[in-house]
Amino acid sequence: MDGRTVKIYKRRGETPLERLNRFREENPEYGEAKLSYAGRLDPMAEGVMLVLIGDENQAREKHLKYSKEYTFEILFGFRTDTYDLLGLLLDKFRKCQVKREDLEKILKEFEGQIEQEYPPFSSKTVSGKPLFWWSKKGKLGQVKIPTHKVTIFRTKLLGLRKITTPDLRKYIIENVLKVRGDFRQKEILDRWGKELERIRTNEFCLAQINIHCSSGTYVRALANDIGEKFRCGALAYSIKRENIMDKNK
Repeated sequence: MDGRTVKIYKRRGETPLERLNRFREENPEYGEAKLSYAGRLDPMAEGVMLVLIGDENQAREKHLKYSKEYTFEILFGFRTDTYDLLGLLLDKFRKCQVKREDLEKILKEFEGQIEQEYPPFSSKTVSGKPLFWWSKKGKLGQVKIPTHKVTIFRTKLLGLRKITTPDLRKYIIENVLKVRGDFRQKEILDRWGKELERIRTNEFCLAQINIHCSSGTYVRALANDIGEKFRCGALAYSIKRENIMDKNK
């Protein structure tokens, strides 16, 4: 059939394949058509996905190069092995004083072309296996994590807010349990539960940020890198892909 593209919205907790299958179920006219999505979106992320239909799959490489706009929140003081909430806590909470002017200055440091390390839990292949395979097997130390060049065209700090321990616990449980399949959900929730019980801090800092970036940029890796700049750790609390630009800048 003739090719076309459609922008669809992936819910938080869905995998891209689950969303693609739901699109096919909701649109029976494409029952026999070849469908694929251009660009992954993590299970914990929500937002716009681009579906390639029919002959448009032949232009896949072109669609993979489009830039993206994201709005995301960073939770400071925690680190996980996935750089988001769907990961195992790596260490104890570290209190962090985040000032608006300091964060804005750090965000500016990431603008332009940067060398970004692939997250340990990503599909980037090393020695014939995806990085997430090495991570799950506890063998990540046996390989060198590759980097790639990405461009962040613009950053904007939208605001800072506080979240209480009960609200954080509720949010984590609700969103981790939205994900189906084996993503270590029980162990993730067990670790969060124990750590939130241990901490005497009553509230935590969140920053909301909007960026326009090139294809291939890992938002959760950016969140982790920002946490390293503050020397307290940070993770992607939420990620929303606002748009896919049909141009490269």
